[in-house]
Amino acid sequence: MKSTRKKKIAVYTVLILMAFIMVLPFVWTFLTSFKTQAESLKVPPQILPSSWSFKNYKAVMEVLPFDKFFLNTVLMVVFRVLGSVFFSALAGYAFARLEFPFKNFLFTLVLLQMMVPSQIFILPQYMIVSKLGWLDTVKALVLPGVVSTFGTFLLKQVFMGLPKDLEEAATLDGCSIWKTFYKVMLPLAKSGLTSVGIFTALFAWKDLMWPLIVNMSIEKMTLSSGLVSLMGQYSVDYPQLMAGSLIAIVPMVVLFMIFQKQFVEGIATSGTKG
Repeated sequence: MKSTRKKKIAVYTVLILMAFIMVLPFVWTFLTSFKTQAESLKVPPQILPSSWSFKNYKAVMEVLPFDKFFLNTVLMVVFRVLGSVFFSALAGYAFARLEFPFKNFLFTLVLLQMMVPSQIFILPQYMIVSKLGWLDTVKALVLPGVVSTFGTFLLKQVFMGLPKDLEEAATLDGCSIWKTFYKVMLPLAKSGLTSVGIFTALFAWKDLMWPLIVNMSIEKMTLSSGLVSLMGQYSVDYPQLMAGSLIAIVPMVVLFMIFQKQFVEGIATSGTKG
């Protein structure tokens, strides 16, 4: 009995320590956003600011066009989520339930894209966007995220976990493949669809490299790429940068808190097979 209790205490101690390590950067970001530039550069570090003032938040809102950053980011996220969920659902259902030539080979190609660094695709994607004349536009931000290999894999697992009897019953009732998909199977994969949407939104919201490459004017930048402009060549105003970072992450934190249940359900469902 005592040994079991000691094990529990040890486990909880390790978990609390790991949680503290994970939360520490966010706490430090929050505290630094209220400091002055001198306080943020002190050695040894000054933990608490001398005075709690929102001047850094006001300053960063005046320096950068956050309204345009938010608009560009929201448009990018919305269109990426819609495209990713739609195409991933179609591809995931096809790989999970339909039989067609080279099915396994094509799905292997999908998996291969998940196994290589995404930076490999930047050059061909840039060339495509350039040929289309979409550089420095919101369309350039949307294009790479419209199709998601991760979403395809995730939804394939979700559809494989659904009972085959439902499809057979729908076929006996005279439903076509398309009707079976969107009237019977798709509603049952709601948690998986929500997970794909949340993952896509998170990846899109924090995407930094692609927006920096395709969009040059500050009016067409997203939040992540816009914040980079706060970093000077020789000096960085860390309190303003931290303030801008907190402003940028708040919407995603709220989104996760709202859809936390669906997010966990989708991850759990993706691990089952039928």
